[in-house]
Amino acid sequence: MSHPTTDPADAFAELGRIKLGEVGLDDVLQRVAELAKRVLPTPVEVWVTLVRGGTGRTAASTHDLARGMNERQYAQRRHLCLDAVASGDILPVPDLATEDRWPDRTERGLKTGVGSSVSIGLPVQEAVVGTLNVYARTPHAFDDDTITVLKTFAAYAAVALANAHLYDSTATLAQQMQEAMASRAAIEQAKGIIMAERHCTPTEAFAILTKVSQDSSRKVRDAAQALVDRAARKSSTS
Repeated sequence: MSHPTTDPADAFAELGRIKLGEVGLDDVLQRVAELAKRVLPTPVEVWVTLVRGGTGRTAASTHDLARGMNERQYAQRRHLCLDAVASGDILPVPDLATEDRWPDRTERGLKTGVGSSVSIGLPVQEAVVGTLNVYARTPHAFDDDTITVLKTFAAYAAVALANAHLYDSTATLAQQMQEAMASRAAIEQAKGIIMAERHCTPTEAFAILTKVSQDSSRKVRDAAQALVDRAARKSSTS
């Protein structure tokens, strides 16, 4: 059966053209999985695993061939791809039927039709690492040339993922800072309103605001915003 492929050079170039401001980290991960599948001449399925704090998860995939098997192994922290992360090595499994390093994974893989696989570590960021996991239904599907292509692809993919993760983390931090600044502004405004109404100090005003928050079972920032909104409505109707 014919298998459409993409020239590795074109795949590398496509990874470099990803516009981080237009796509999120999950989209980049999915694109990496799809491109890895297309650079090989043999039919394969691909998973990209991310590991944070020693816990892995399938972040992107081209098929559900062995997702259940992977998730169980992540939970047990015993998985080929986790070993690839820890060692930084390329871990090929030429024939799953004769593999004895991961017995539970081997049994489940054979039941789902996996014949051979390759896992390659992807350094993403100090606290986050990943692996490119490629599965084939036939044994001995990955020769030296194929593994060389995957190794080169993984190097390009690692750069793309590191950039995407950095961009995503920076964007998240910026959003959190904006939210914090907005919350602080609302709290300061609310304190000013309370000080004007109660003729009290800033410390006393914050204590009053905190009590309002507790009594209404709302966060301080939400109680503050409600007070500011109420004062704005009162001002507009007066």
